[in-house]
Amino acid sequence: MQHSTRIKVQQEDFNLADEYAALGNQAGCGAIVSFIGSVRELAGDSLLSMTLEHYPGMTEKSLLQITEQARQRWPLGNITIIHRIGTLSVNEQIVLVLVSSAHREAAFRACEFIMDFLKTRAPFWKKEQTTAAGYWVEAKDSDNQAAQRWSSPES
Repeated sequence: MQHSTRIKVQQEDFNLADEYAALGNQAGCGAIVSFIGSVRELAGDSLLSMTLEHYPGMTEKSLLQITEQARQRWPLGNITIIHRIGTLSVNEQIVLVLVSSAHREAAFRACEFIMDFLKTRAPFWKKEQTTAAGYWVEAKDSDNQAAQRWSSPES
């Protein structure tokens, strides 16, 4: 069975229903898991916007490598990753990951793996603009720890 991987880095918003339909329902596919990330308000500071930048070509290649690593760990069907760039406001969608598999456990774990690695390995740069200041966002220890847990063969 041929499986597809769709990766898009774009400014435009996405529609979950459209992307779900585009993912396709293959014979033998018993689970489709989705994750949507959105811009959230910051604790203690008023976020006005978040600007995401990327390095065209390098970012897509990195996302493709992450999906290939997921495919080596779990039996997966089709995968879609959409990551938005540009300036986004609070509550706007940033990222979509859709993963299909014959079984839900593989789909859930692969979706989580892809997000953990996307947060730590995909070359995106984020700048937050608050009412007080604008600053580039550094990598978070919690994101690195989340990705680190996949280094064990049992995970």
